[in-house]
Amino acid sequence: MAASARSGITLRSIRANMRVFQYFFDSIAWIVAIVVAVWLRFEFHFQDTNWIAMAVICLVAALAQLGAGLVLSLYRRRYQVGSFDEVLALSGSVLLTAAIIGIPILIFGNDIGVPRSTPLIAAPLAFLAMALTRYFRRVAIERSSRPTDSAAPVLIYGAGFVGSSLLKRMRTDAQSRFNPVGIIDDAPELANAVRSGVRVLGTSADLRKVAQDTGATMLVVAIARADASLLQRISDLAADADLRVLVMPPLDDILDGRRGMGDLRDISIEDIIGRHPVDTDVATVAGYLTDKRVLVTGAGGSIGAELCRQIAKFGPAELMMLDRDESSLQAVQISISGHGLLHTKDVVLADIRDADAIRELMQERRPQVVFHAAALKHLPMLEQYPDEAWKTNVLGSLNVLEAAFAAGVETFVNISTDKAANPTSVLGHSKRLAERLTASFAERGKGRYLSVRFGNVLGSRGSMLPTFTALIEAGGPLTVTHPDITRYFMTIPEACQLVVQAGGIGRPGEVLILDMGQPVKILDVAKRMIRMSGKSIEIIYTGLRPHEKLHEELIGTGEQDDRPFHDKITHAQGEPLDASGLVKQRWDAHWKSEAEARLTEQRSRADDAGAAVPAAPVREAREA
Repeated sequence: MAASARSGITLRSIRANMRVFQYFFDSIAWIVAIVVAVWLRFEFHFQDTNWIAMAVICLVAALAQLGAGLVLSLYRRRYQVGSFDEVLALSGSVLLTAAIIGIPILIFGNDIGVPRSTPLIAAPLAFLAMALTRYFRRVAIERSSRPTDSAAPVLIYGAGFVGSSLLKRMRTDAQSRFNPVGIIDDAPELANAVRSGVRVLGTSADLRKVAQDTGATMLVVAIARADASLLQRISDLAADADLRVLVMPPLDDILDGRRGMGDLRDISIEDIIGRHPVDTDVATVAGYLTDKRVLVTGAGGSIGAELCRQIAKFGPAELMMLDRDESSLQAVQISISGHGLLHTKDVVLADIRDADAIRELMQERRPQVVFHAAALKHLPMLEQYPDEAWKTNVLGSLNVLEAAFAAGVETFVNISTDKAANPTSVLGHSKRLAERLTASFAERGKGRYLSVRFGNVLGSRGSMLPTFTALIEAGGPLTVTHPDITRYFMTIPEACQLVVQAGGIGRPGEVLILDMGQPVKILDVAKRMIRMSGKSIEIIYTGLRPHEKLHEELIGTGEQDDRPFHDKITHAQGEPLDASGLVKQRWDAHWKSEAEARLTEQRSRADDAGAAVPAAPVREAREA
């Protein structure tokens, strides 16, 4: 404790001495500047100089600089040494000092033998001298804070604001794990540009040569909103140059304080195939969420949980998170409230299949906005158990719709799926019915009832990427249904941003369809993940599952791609279906006939030995 106290006292004394030291130099700068100004005015001699008057002026200038400096906090460690802010304050102190000594000289200069032009000549000279002392101090501080030799040599991709800020942070942190040795930027006008002492050494086409010349082992992508195509290209070029690729956290996380600029991480497959920058109109969103009571069903799921986190940012009067899984509710409560006590009314344990419980909840809590995300979503599982899809995705959605309508909900957003467009599977048909039921409630003219449709989300529970990751970690094989199969992908935060935005711009009865970018070939994802893992993993084609599409669709037959408000949200008119049109016998008959047809087909294939030729496994090794 004593040693710590002595250390603190020593540090404070050093800082105090530095302030005195800086003021001493500023005073000397004024004295020298005034003497030189007189010398220049008298054409390089002092024969007509009144030294007593000049000494008084120098003393006044030194005291005036001290006063101006204290007023502008120049000597109170408010500014970073040599920063633009300090230069502005320094300019103000020089002008004040010049005015204090200039007015008397202007009035009495001829009488006391001091040229009236002295302040005009001395002020810029003093400012230059004071600025130079601060610049040299800053250079000395930054040089002493350079990363050590143990720091890994890295290249920075991007010389813009983000890249420049990251470079400065790395170059002024003696504990930094990274030592930037060069910049890569594709803008021609930035060739040979310098940022914090580091030069732009080339474009992405020169990456391999630059890496060899500098000895860099990593490439840090410092672009605020790099999309998936750019990151994919950078990843491929870095792999060719034998560079490990690191990316920064999302800009929103940095601005919100959840992450720091130095929180770099390895590039992931989610970055490469699902990173789509989204511009959210905050004013539109805040208008229907701020100070409103909001209910999210399926809040424990991947989409529901992220929706709750994003909605919480807009200051709802109350956020109700409903799910039938208590552990999932605890997890989302921890992420939003910082505790998982489960004793507050923001978490609601209920099942959307229970019509009475949902109706009582709506009547008691009176939500004004409802996001309906609760659903069964695994296509092959629902193919085996179509009744479960009927109970949850159809009747469960009807329960929520009826209860919301009776409670006077203002905005109802039904979360749907791309499989509802021209549906062929149990999942697609059940979600299509939920869309049509939502549109039928919109026809009643009370509140905005709409659906939002999008494709696969990356990282959700049971989705493709976690499954592939688990298979790769287990040593394979990695199963792909078909070599040509494609899917649309979007990260969970990006999908939820557009869902929240859609809730603000959607019109009653519409199906809003999120733009998922270009479809991604699943085999390409599998190969890239294997290459990133560094393992030799087998890929086996298992064949398309019953009712599984080779290529998914976002917009169904007869739906128009109309985007009146947002360039990534299509507005299509929903096809209403009244609840009286739901006939369970028809549903049962349909899927019973489908199951019988599949069984007949399987038997036919078994009888025909040449009809079933298994696809040969493909072994993928890590690329050199």
